[in-house]
Amino acid sequence: MEMMEWYQTLIRPDFAPPAELFGPVWGVLYVIIAISFGYLAVQIIKKRIPMYVGVPFALNLAFNLLFTPVTFGLQNLFLGSVIVLATLGTIVWMMVRVWPHSRIVAYAQVPYLAWVSFASVLQVTITYLN
Repeated sequence: MEMMEWYQTLIRPDFAPPAELFGPVWGVLYVIIAISFGYLAVQIIKKRIPMYVGVPFALNLAFNLLFTPVTFGLQNLFLGSVIVLATLGTIVWMMVRVWPHSRIVAYAQVPYLAWVSFASVLQVTITYLN
């Protein structure tokens, strides 16, 4: 069963946005993420920011990349919930870690934090309903 077909069979809460909204939102967020992460990587390479600041960013990227194949490819809602909550936790962690070094990078994560907070509530709710 195709990913979108499978998603359409799930019981979703009333506050679930249409599936077509996710692509454009993630498109904008990925631009913000790429610029922020790229800037941070350059600062770490130039030794202007300590390497440990990049740890939550790397973990966040890994969790973010795992979510779709696990949730939709493996159709594992529970593990998808765990991954989205880990993604959310790493966003908070990376904002705290980068704050003393680059407040603009921390602030740039606010839309990402807001969307993943909403996505976390949505994912956990869908998991519960199904």
